Amino acid sequence: MNEYMKIAKDLSEENLITNVGGPFGACIVKDGKVIGKGSNHVLENNDPTAHAEVMAIREACKNIRSYDLDGCELYTSCFPCPMCLSAIVWSNIKKVYYGNTKEDAANIGFRDDMIYNFINDLKENIKGNDILSLEEMDRKETIETFNKYIEKSDKTIY
Repeated sequence: MNEYMKIAKDLSEENLITNVGGPFGACIVKDGKVIGKGSNHVLENNDPTAHAEVMAIREACKNIRSYDLDGCELYTSCFPCPMCLSAIVWSNIKKVYYGNTKEDAANIGFRDDMIYNFINDLKENIKGNDILSLEEMDRKETIETFNKYIEKSDKTIY
């Protein structure tokens, strides 16, 4: 077994004992060195965003003191959910290795497919979805801040 995937698997198995969250683990590697690890802590932290991949990203960023994980690889015990996929993209990780599939996660009761379906439905029906309604409001006022941001000389795009 790959040494980094073993770390992810071991973290996921620890959760079977600790019950801090679901059976998910992840680690982030840069230049052959583990810079971040995480397991799902949704239950312990009362935080629906405390997925293994997000926890690993948070630790890796803290350890290297950067929001940019370009050049890193993520090893995760399961195919990342839509939230985690977004976090991975935002952090600039370009390579992910995963063990279990999203179908495997569905088979043990996790509802990632609901979110994938929701995202697909948004393309056609942004206001009428049963899960979440998104409605534009006061853009004329809020766009003013964006316009001011464009003019700033000391901004950091991330």
